[in-house]
Formats: sequence, C-alpha cells, structure tokens
Amino acid sequence: MKILITGGGTGGHIYPALAFVNYVKKIEPNTEFMYVGTEIGLESQIVPKYNIPFKTIKIQGFRRSLSPQNIKTVYLFLNSIGKAKKIIKDFQPDVVIGTGGYVSGSVVYAAKQLKIPTIVHEQNSIPGMTNKFLSKYATKVAICFPDVADYFPKDKVVLTGNPRAQEVVMIEKTDVLKEYGLDPNKKTVVIFGGSRGALKINQAFIEALPLFEQRDYQVLYASGERYYKELQETLNLSEKKLTNISIRPYIDKMAEVLAAADLMVGRAGATSIAEFTALGLPAILIPSPYVTNDHQTKNAQSLVKSGAVEMIADQELTGLKLATEVDGILLDETRHQAMATASKQEGIPDAAERLYKVVKEII
Repeated sequence: MKILITGGGTGGHIYPALAFVNYVKKIEPNTEFMYVGTEIGLESQIVPKYNIPFKTIKIQGFRRSLSPQNIKTVYLFLNSIGKAKKIIKDFQPDVVIGTGGYVSGSVVYAAKQLKIPTIVHEQNSIPGMTNKFLSKYATKVAICFPDVADYFPKDKVVLTGNPRAQEVVMIEKTDVLKEYGLDPNKKTVVIFGGSRGALKINQAFIEALPLFEQRDYQVLYASGERYYKELQETLNLSEKKLTNISIRPYIDKMAEVLAAADLMVGRAGATSIAEFTALGLPAILIPSPYVTNDHQTKNAQSLVKSGAVEMIADQELTGLKLATEVDGILLDETRHQAMATASKQEGIPDAAERLYKVVKEII
C-alpha cells in the first residue's frame, strides 16, 4: 500500500499525520509513505526526522482583506497543482490524505483530478478554509468533533478522532515526573501555553506562584522558550528554592508527563484535547484568542458541556482565578473523578484504527 500525506503550517496539522503513519507502519510494515509540505512550514523541520520521504511545493494563503498578494496566491495555487500532479504520478499512491493547511489544498485537489481516493482530516470543531474547499472534492471527510459535521457533505463525513489520541493512550504511567524534580506519588497539575508559551498564562502563573507554594499538590509549569529567561529573572529562580513547583522552558516528554499527571491547564488546541481526553485527564482550558474563527473556544465548549473541562477566557485569566480553579478540582476528589470520567468518555482512543479502516474502505 502507498499513502501520500499532505498538511502543514502548524503542529496541529503535522502531528496527527505522523501519529497515523506510525500506526500504519505497525499494522502494515511494508506500506510506503510520501509527505508533501512546504519549505517554510514547520513540517520541513519535523517530518524529515521521522525518515519519511519529503517533497515540497510552493504555496501561500489568501489574505482576508483585498490585497495584490491574492493575485500571487492564485498563481501559486494553479502552479502548485501541476507540481503536485507530478509528485503524485511519480509516487503513484493508493490514497491521499490531507490534514489541513494551504499545501493540502493543492495536493488533495490534484489527486482528485487524477482520480485517486482522498481523505480530508479536520481536527477542529470549526473547519479551516482549505478543508471546507476540499470537502467538495474529497472521497471522505474524517472529523474529530461531532459538531463540525454540519460544515461538510453529510454522506462523506466519518467520525474518526485524532490519531494522536491512540498514540498517547498506549503510554503507561511512569516515574517521569522525577526527571522534572517532582514526586511521582503526589497530585500534579501540568500548566503550559503551547510550545512557544503564552503571555497571559505566563503572567497568571507568576501571580499564582505564592498560592501554589502553599498547596499539597505540585505544579509542573512550561513557560515556553521565549518567556523562560524573563521568568527566571522575575522570580529570581537562581536564588529561590521551590519545593513543589518545577519550572521548565519546555516539556519534551509531554505525552508521558500527561499520563502521570492529575490535571492539565493549557490552550484548547485539537491535538492537546485529543491527548488528554484519550487519557481521561480533567483539564482547565484557556482558549487562544489569536486563532482563526476562534476555533479553540468552540473546541473547548463541547467539553465544558460534558463536564470534562473548565474554561477560562484569556481576557479573564488572573493568578487568583487560575489557582482557585486548580484548587476546586485537585482538592475535591469527587469532582476530580467526575471530570476524569467525563474526559474519558469524550476521548477517541482508537482514532488511528478508525482512520485506517476508512483508508482501506476507499481503496
């Protein structure tokens, strides 16, 4: 079997694709893969590390306002379809899967013209412009949130979930917290604002630190590289000894850490949600206000309804509010267990297997 995958721009489009590749390699080791992205996207840094053949095409997104750049965008799109066709003809895939981002628009559309079965994978509760466009041409549309089905042709939609969930759920609980200077047997909340960090979360954590120092539970905080030095200076970390709090610029073993944690606090990105719900982990979500169509708020709202998470709007976040919400969950075992159960029910731990079945059906 040959599978061509395309998607890029953000980790939310790339990591689900790579999780699916890892799953298929275990099921059908002889499967051949090709990944098509752009030279400037995050995929050009990440995908080659996975030893997957990687090709690039040049493309850019439409500006939402009237701009001469949109003329160039149309030219690049039309040109990229031709380049995508050449890559597809050379590789001869059995199926093409697009996980989002502008690059997937050209590649999936080209595959449709070459009469190759295609799948669009939408991770969020509100689809991106590219996936809405491609849904008219794709063979199937795989979704992660039931509500997003309304945006696509009903006869094409399949609820598969995010393959990253299945990758994470296989991870067993370990003593990984020791590597961060924490006690594996103590209740732990993990707080982070994404790989680069988030200013508002960083500010709230600094305010909440004196309160967290008084608690019986422990805190693992990832500030993001761009805020770490400033955080060290503000809190005078070189002189100050923290007993139940560990501050790092980045958590490199996030999946293992989440498997060992009792509560997560962070943004409401689709991949993050797939991970913690697969593990049955309660969460406090602070949706980023800087994403297209405010889709992170929509991602979080369905989980709030089910009782799996609490949500704090970015503009309402303070240190006191953060500490109070964490206390309300970790210091109330009944509430914590109820949220954990609800989170587990929202998760789709067999997401990669579901997507694999769709691939086999359309081939």
